[in-house]
Amino acid sequence: ISEKIPVSDLSLVIEDWLTIPPSSDSDPLARINKLSAFKTTKGERMFIADLRGKLYEIINDTVQVYLDFNEEEENFIDKPGWGTGLGSFDFHPDFESNGLLYTTHTEPPKTAPADFAVPDSVQITLQWVLTEWKTNTPSSPKFSGKKRELLRVDMVGGAHGFQELTFNPLAKKGDNEYGVLYLGVGDGVSALRGYPHLCDNAGQIWGSIVRIDPAGRNSRNGKYGIPRDNPYAGDEEKLVEIWARGFRNPHRISWNPNDPDQMLVSNIGQHSLEEVDLVKKGMDYGWPNREGTFLYDVNANTEVVYPLPEDDSGYSYPVIQYDHDEGNAISGGFVYTGNKIPLLKDKYIFGDIPRGTLFYSEASKIIEGQQAPIYRIGLELNGKETNFVDITQNERVEIRFGMDGSGELYIFTKSDGKVYKVIGCKKNLV
Repeated sequence: ISEKIPVSDLSLVIEDWLTIPPSSDSDPLARINKLSAFKTTKGERMFIADLRGKLYEIINDTVQVYLDFNEEEENFIDKPGWGTGLGSFDFHPDFESNGLLYTTHTEPPKTAPADFAVPDSVQITLQWVLTEWKTNTPSSPKFSGKKRELLRVDMVGGAHGFQELTFNPLAKKGDNEYGVLYLGVGDGVSALRGYPHLCDNAGQIWGSIVRIDPAGRNSRNGKYGIPRDNPYAGDEEKLVEIWARGFRNPHRISWNPNDPDQMLVSNIGQHSLEEVDLVKKGMDYGWPNREGTFLYDVNANTEVVYPLPEDDSGYSYPVIQYDHDEGNAISGGFVYTGNKIPLLKDKYIFGDIPRGTLFYSEASKIIEGQQAPIYRIGLELNGKETNFVDITQNERVEIRFGMDGSGELYIFTKSDGKVYKVIGCKKNLV
């Protein structure tokens, strides 16, 4: 992409809020990966997970362990890294009454028969597992209850696994969306390990976003349900769990509260492009045949992308993209709808994981078939303009984004366990 991302006149103002306890004695000290909150009749509860196995609840600006996978899952592993461990979590929208929590985690290869297995001739690195936890007391500060496994998937490699797990926070009781669970499944490195057919295939789970009903039982393994409005429901030649496909690493999923049809998925690229997709039911977003708005060829030089063919058809393309002159791995964020920072209203805030660069696009400019303009945002901490490389004293920053129940933003740095509140937005003089 020849055009450079322009620097806006805005800077996010952040404050150092809290530090998650170290989960290792050596670097990286922590591996915090997801922050999420939900409202209750008594207020709000906020949780943050460390890939090494601890799910914490944040209470009065401190944290305490809610669920420890090292105690609850005898086969739990958090190696070889690259997103493995306690990958993601989300609480059922009726958690206050039904006590249901959903998580993803990794286990060694062949720990148990996989519901979605690779062929016997293919060596696997690990398995990803989706689990339902039912607490005895939803209001309790520590989990106590029972669990059941919903599905298990073999992965060729250790990266690009179950990156995101989420309910649609905008769904209301009675909607088809209510209580339906979305799971982002990466390609497991299959495309570049010689098995592109595993992720370039509507009959396979890899490289897709699946949509299931945890309360149902009409799946092949009888442990969850297939929503009737899924695009392939009833199609015996395709995987009925799939909502959309063609993703290398669907890292984060969020929705625009002002436009519920805007389901935004950040998809981490291979060597050249980072992208955000406006995901629609049944669409194919191209991987491993496309990267961003370019042709990709796994059988050629994998560090090169090519112009699209003239007869191009059948794929959906990003609504936001940037190349590796500007960053290396996208960290998906949120459309800001909070009330404390008017300058951020209706902006989709996101960034680059390793470089810590912050970006935004106007949500109103996110339109299918078009590229929304991207702008860089500055950063201010303790009254001084700064950046996350200087803050962390680390060339690989590892930023992630979170949002509370009121729509306010948080940014955290994975490897040092630091969580920052976004408390303002400053308009700079040009």
